[in-house]
Amino acid sequence: MIHEVIPALRLLLTMLAVTTVLAGCKTISDTYDGWFGSAPKQKPAELVQFQSQATLRIVWQANVGAAGRGGFYPSAVGNTVYAAGASGQIAGFAANTGASQIRFEAATPLSGGLGTGVGLILAGTARGEVLAFDLSGKPAWKTQLTGEVLSPPAAADGVVVVRTGDGRIYGLNAADGKQRWVYQRALPTLALRSYAGVVVYRGGVFAGFPGGRLVAIALETGNVGWEAVVALPKGATELERVTDVTSSPVVDGAQVCAVAFQGRVACFDAIRGETLWARDASSIAGMGLDARNAYVTDDRSAVQALDRGRGASLWKQDKLNGRRASAPLAMGRYVIVGDYQGYVHVLSRDDGAFVARIATDGSAIQVPPLALDLSTFLVQTRNGGVFAISIQ
Repeated sequence: MIHEVIPALRLLLTMLAVTTVLAGCKTISDTYDGWFGSAPKQKPAELVQFQSQATLRIVWQANVGAAGRGGFYPSAVGNTVYAAGASGQIAGFAANTGASQIRFEAATPLSGGLGTGVGLILAGTARGEVLAFDLSGKPAWKTQLTGEVLSPPAAADGVVVVRTGDGRIYGLNAADGKQRWVYQRALPTLALRSYAGVVVYRGGVFAGFPGGRLVAIALETGNVGWEAVVALPKGATELERVTDVTSSPVVDGAQVCAVAFQGRVACFDAIRGETLWARDASSIAGMGLDARNAYVTDDRSAVQALDRGRGASLWKQDKLNGRRASAPLAMGRYVIVGDYQGYVHVLSRDDGAFVARIATDGSAIQVPPLALDLSTFLVQTRNGGVFAISIQ
């Protein structure tokens, strides 16, 4: 079943829960890091052979330094791609050629990749700092928040939105970094350490939380528009009741979807928060959307396609078992994921069959591929490799 957790992961969670009790911590701190770490504890599936139906080509590549424990997200603005490494190196490249456009140091270690918007390059640190630079790399402002910043800040309409590891989401003034509003939510006793960010879309801020909740917040004021249940905790023990949304929600048009660990995948009306459909699922990596389908990478690294209107299962590609596949990127006729060895796998949107594969630098692709145009996408690896790849 899709909602079952692989034995190795369940054992890891049990060990971490014991550690949490002994140490007096409030979170299961390393599960997410372990899932996207180096080599899987469980033997991963061997790469299957197939007849290529598409051609992949590395258009350009660069390096920004290793990502450390977390997943570092690149960002694109216009014709420029921005990426960063954990040591604090930030670089911008021409999206079509990879030509270096800017490279500078943040002067401090970073903890979750870059956000861009409203003319700013945005980064966060494990000490709770939010760093803003203009597009030339000149520091604009720095703001101290209450918890570590594990995901990229987002920005739109004069507001920078930052999530911290203590259950808060901040709205900051893009001009000077001063706080405009804060949304706070109590965290359960046990929760997965998560690099899930927020999605800003048409004046709304969408974020998933431990306990299987999805919240919509007004970007301008921080007021809660609605709160919905992705999944309810269930089970006899506190460990079995861990039901966290550990990946960013996905929004397209009037629909927003999210998936929970040990829970469900669900889609909601983006305006009212009404549940459109839900079905059992368990995912740490996350999901993607296109005009037709929703795609989920589950805890076994199987990629499943669901009908976006009803949630009915369309196909399932289970030959990536144990390879820690990333969240999917839907691009035209294809669905694209990376894995723990730096391979990029391209699946057919119609039936999930493998149609192409390419290697990068041998280190894990921990975050979803990023679309640059209709035929080119970007992946960033754990070792800091940045690869623009075209598909024909």
